[in-house]
Amino acid sequence: MNRRIPWALALVAILLVVAACVPAGNGSPGASPAVTPTPAGATPLVPASPGADPFSLLAWLFTPIFQILFIGLVLIYVPIRNIAIAIILLTIILRIILIPIFRKQTVSTRRMQLLGPEVKEIQRRYKGDRLKVNEATQALYKERGVNPLSGCLPLLLTFFLLIPMYSVFSQGLQNFDVQPMLDVFGFRIVDLHCASAPTFTTINGQQHVANPCLNPVAFGVNWGVPEVIIGQPGQLLSGLSLLAVISSLLQFIQSRMTLPKADPNAADDQNTRVQRQMAYFLPFISLIYGSILPAGLFLYWIVTTIFAIIQQYLIIGWGGMFPLFGWDPAFAKDHSPRFPVPHPEPIEASKRQPGQPAPRSPTNRATSAEKTIRPRERGRQGRRGRRR
Repeated sequence: MNRRIPWALALVAILLVVAACVPAGNGSPGASPAVTPTPAGATPLVPASPGADPFSLLAWLFTPIFQILFIGLVLIYVPIRNIAIAIILLTIILRIILIPIFRKQTVSTRRMQLLGPEVKEIQRRYKGDRLKVNEATQALYKERGVNPLSGCLPLLLTFFLLIPMYSVFSQGLQNFDVQPMLDVFGFRIVDLHCASAPTFTTINGQQHVANPCLNPVAFGVNWGVPEVIIGQPGQLLSGLSLLAVISSLLQFIQSRMTLPKADPNAADDQNTRVQRQMAYFLPFISLIYGSILPAGLFLYWIVTTIFAIIQQYLIIGWGGMFPLFGWDPAFAKDHSPRFPVPHPEPIEASKRQPGQPAPRSPTNRATSAEKTIRPRERGRQGRRGRRR
């Protein structure tokens, strides 16, 4: 699974989020466009109900996940009363729980990279025959116990967590009464003593709820709304977010680390070249929507990316991070990760699936790639010998 895909899906998820996670009560169908819309958070935050349109159905499907995440955030927030620290702690807890799943993805990516020389040998052997290349490659992966689709689950988890997390920060941190979301089957998890009615304040000509039940401000930042250092929030590219810049740089590091280390003595194939090019610009897509997403979502994504970088460093080391723009530091040369991934060996006969052929190549990677086909020189000598 291409590790560049999550960034594209994240962008799609954000577009769905903006349309799907609008709280109920922020206007009614058929209302006159001249009427000033009700500010976000001015109606109590209640679980979504399924409707005829796909967006309300999507919001309803994500409500249980939203409720779990929101209750977890509140339980962390109540004793410390700092929403930024609560977001960080919630993110770390989630990532610790998901360590086995994301570790499996990282290991699978590394195992596929280790099989790269043998895949290239297959491509050379069946050059021009895409069908045979695909069949031989899949047979190699099956023989070595590598599943190219094992990275799908972490990708889906990233998508399914992103939408409710957006709602947690954009709605949960701006609503005057979030108590309905803290009541599960009639049982009150925690009582926040929210206000009975909202009060409003005007910022940049727009009304906002002035008494949210949870205090969204910490370290001088309102984590429930977009925060920009240049321009104005509210539209795509209308402002520059410092958090979006930090998030993009960290995503850039994470993407580069997942690439195979560049070999100066060998030319990259087309897929690898495309991956390297995409690793330079896809992480910076965050800059586009930095002015429309709440700061809390970027804090969540920053902590998530840092955690992923540490996890990757322990398993694959620096990967393809260096050389970077010609810089190849000494500390990255010949670096061995703490928990290296062994080269995928052929499946033992006792563990081989019925009908699966025995491995025809040796276990050593170098000799495996070398002996996949017979060298041309030996073939010519053999033919000359027969002619004689």
